[in-house]
Amino acid sequence: MITLEEAKRFVLESLAAPTPETLALEDVLGCVAGEEVLARESVPGFLNSSMDGFALRALDTATGSASLRVIGAVYAGDGSSPHVGPGEATRIMTGAPLPDGADCVCMKEEAIVDPSGHTVQIERTIPVGEYVRSPGEDVTIGQVLVVAGDELNPAKVGVLAGQGFAAAKAFRQPRVGVLSTGNELARSLAPLQSGEIRDVNRPLLLALVKESGCLPVDLGIVHDDYASIAQRLKDGVKECDAVISTGGVSVGDLDHVKAVIGELGGDSARSMQVAIKPGKPFAFGVVGAHRVPVFGLPGNPVSTRVSFELFVRPSLRFLAGHRVLERPTFNMVLDSPMPRSKDGKLHLVHVVARIHDDGVAHIERAIRHGSHLLSAIGDANALAMVPESDGLKSGDVVRAMVLDTDQLSAPSS
Repeated sequence: MITLEEAKRFVLESLAAPTPETLALEDVLGCVAGEEVLARESVPGFLNSSMDGFALRALDTATGSASLRVIGAVYAGDGSSPHVGPGEATRIMTGAPLPDGADCVCMKEEAIVDPSGHTVQIERTIPVGEYVRSPGEDVTIGQVLVVAGDELNPAKVGVLAGQGFAAAKAFRQPRVGVLSTGNELARSLAPLQSGEIRDVNRPLLLALVKESGCLPVDLGIVHDDYASIAQRLKDGVKECDAVISTGGVSVGDLDHVKAVIGELGGDSARSMQVAIKPGKPFAFGVVGAHRVPVFGLPGNPVSTRVSFELFVRPSLRFLAGHRVLERPTFNMVLDSPMPRSKDGKLHLVHVVARIHDDGVAHIERAIRHGSHLLSAIGDANALAMVPESDGLKSGDVVRAMVLDTDQLSAPSS
């Protein structure tokens, strides 16, 4: 067996560094920026009002009371407006350019307009600049808007659009193929025949790929046949940036996947027995001129999920240009014992964790575990990493990987 750290290092060091591309702005959400972007325009580009009201001269309200003649109105988008002189004001709408001569705005709710609309009474001193947005208040020319490595969230997309960018250099989201192998897997939704089981790994992995910010590609199901598996993986490598297969990586007579990965990957491929439970069998290699990574995960669903989190997700994030590859992992306090026996492996236990009133993350309970018990882990929001020992007792501290940060602060059920 090899350690988890050695297996992860082998995978990540085998990956080819991704190259950013010029993507249309409507396609960059969730992608990682490939270069620094500087502002080329000030935002706002001109003095404008932040309120509906009246544009005027602050000096005219110095005594705390002023009756001003209304000489017109200015709306957002107007290119010109009347000059505001002593004793004058103009109606102004939010976003409209501040007229020449005016240096402040009185909000509409504080203004008393005579029935004819010709004069407005202001009953307090309005300071210079009140409710006025200055040029460059949000963005100045040359300001760094996006740093290489930033994930382009909706706000950053909006900022780029506000500068007139129609495209951005970014790492595109990887296309990830998912293949299930096994003679026992039902090919339809019809009632199961003797010996058949439903394919849960493929839907599970397609969902995990999507959750990871990548584009899932369904490669279907293939029988435990060497030639069929090889052809399906070759096809997947041609159309995808990464391929995940489940089943066929252990020591059974029909476990062909590890052999196929070895053939396709050559010297880059490796079949491993990793010192973890679940998820011990694992195969990996990079294939073709584009060095497409191919992951061979175990067939039991919980093992599949664990192996995805440990090996596949960090790799996909690397291919997508992310700087942070791993999920957040930190110490948590056990609220109940976590028994285990010594077997030379790191035990990975799905758990329910919450941040308590003491500000500390507590593992409230471990999920009923077994590599085939997928339904049991549906409520888990963390993966406890229980080291080689005779078990842990209540109050002990254990490292845990957070799978769902939203649920970490949710109230206990």
